[in-house]
Amino acid sequence: MNVIEVCSLEKKYREKLAVKNLTFQLKQGRCTALLGPNGAGKTTTINMLAGLITPTDGSISTSVTSKDIRQMIGYLPQYPSFFEWMTGKEFLTFSGEIAGLTRETSQNRGEELLELVGLLEGKNRRIGQYSGGMKQRLGIAQALIHQPKLLILDEPVSALDPFGRREVLELLKMLKKETTILFSTHILNDAEQVCEDVLFLHEGVLIEQGPLEEIKARHQTTRLNLYFREGSEKYKPYLLQKDWVHHLISDGDRLSFEVSELERDRARIFSMISEHQWGVTKFETSEQSLEELFMEVIKK
Repeated sequence: MNVIEVCSLEKKYREKLAVKNLTFQLKQGRCTALLGPNGAGKTTTINMLAGLITPTDGSISTSVTSKDIRQMIGYLPQYPSFFEWMTGKEFLTFSGEIAGLTRETSQNRGEELLELVGLLEGKNRRIGQYSGGMKQRLGIAQALIHQPKLLILDEPVSALDPFGRREVLELLKMLKKETTILFSTHILNDAEQVCEDVLFLHEGVLIEQGPLEEIKARHQTTRLNLYFREGSEKYKPYLLQKDWVHHLISDGDRLSFEVSELERDRARIFSMISEHQWGVTKFETSEQSLEELFMEVIKK
């Protein structure tokens, strides 16, 4: 079942179309990453889905009957703000009451979420004393306080140090078992660790979408990597003359390239290594990262 269906969504600011003719669905129980570089239109899209700005054209329909989709959404902006004089527990209780919960329900739900996001020990500390990662986890708890059907996060890890980013990504892996998640990011490798589905946004246009594994199958190319005891540059001429070798890159002691037919051409490489007695220390195959795949899709 689809939690949200987006059809021909557009947003225009004066004469500029920031988002152009977006059509996609978010499936229940799955984690979807909205991917693209800065300025691609991710935040504009997120804000329309969250009901914070009105689309210029198109529609957003949901699986609930209410016209106000904000009731079914938990939202964390890219730069969340907190009352830093509050404790974590007080902030979640306050957020729950704003969402329409009773004080008692807010307190009980807040305790559950503080444990879920790993902040139970710090619940009585002032938010001003929290680290960046702790604040981000508290923000996610706030977005979940009213048990939304869809959790929307705008660049949830972009401002964090590596440790804080790891904390939040691990939390998202756990949360996707409980609710549907949409999060935007320009750090594509982070999305690869967490999501099942992706939406590739470039200059306001959706250029690719679907399950990550299916997109990889459509666009993925396998690279062969050869590592040498000495610099790899002198071995390039042997491979450049082969019409079945493509996109050859020399990087220090490594030669990286694509081939026309993996099994056949891998055997050919083994023969060349043996025939010319190359000092190869390692031979491996590797798949493109999500970032490399995104760049390939843009080129097409």
